[in-house]
Amino acid sequence: MSETDAKTEAQPPARWSRKRLVLFVPLAFFLGLALLFLSQLGVRDPSKLPSVLIDKPVPDFALPQLDGYPGDGLSDEKLAKGVHLINVWASWCGPCRQEHPFLMTLGEDKRFTLAGLNYKDEAQNARRFLGALGNPYATIGVDAKGRTAIDWGVYGVPETFIVRDGVIVYKFVGPLSAEAMAENFSPALEKALQ
Repeated sequence: MSETDAKTEAQPPARWSRKRLVLFVPLAFFLGLALLFLSQLGVRDPSKLPSVLIDKPVPDFALPQLDGYPGDGLSDEKLAKGVHLINVWASWCGPCRQEHPFLMTLGEDKRFTLAGLNYKDEAQNARRFLGALGNPYATIGVDAKGRTAIDWGVYGVPETFIVRDGVIVYKFVGPLSAEAMAENFSPALEKALQ
C-alpha cells in the first residue's frame, strides 16, 4: 500500500463530513428547542397565571347545592354583597387534599364566606371526601359538567377566587400552602376585607 493510499483510507471524503453536518443541524436544533421548553416548565409559577376576569363582575351562574349539605347552592346573586372565597375543588384532585387543612382554618373566619365549587365530581365521592376531611364550606355549588368553571376561567383544580361585592379581585391557581398563604393569598384577602 502506498503512502497516498494510506492517507485516503485514513481520511473520510469531504462530502461525507457535509452529510453528517446536514444530519446533525436539525437534530441539534430540535434538542435546543426541547431544552428551552423543558427549562420553561419549571420557571412558571401557576399562581401567577393572569386572569382576564380580575376586577370584573363574576359570571352569571347558578349551581345546585351538593346533596346532604346545608345551603341552597351557589350563584352570582349570592356573591353580590360582602367578601367571598370561592374554592374550586374535586374529590379526585390530589392537591385539593393537600390544601384542605388551610381551607378548614379559613372556614372558621367569620369576616367572609367560604364557598366550594365542586368541579366535575361524583356526588358520593364529594360527600366521602368532605366526610373524611371535614367541610369548611358554608355552601357548595355542584358544577357537574364544568361549564361554570370555564366561565370563571379555571385552568384546573384547585383554584381559589376572592370576590368582593360581586367582583373578582384575586385568583390563586394551585393548592393553598403555608408559603402561598403568607406571600400571596393572605395579603390579597386582607386587602379585599378593607
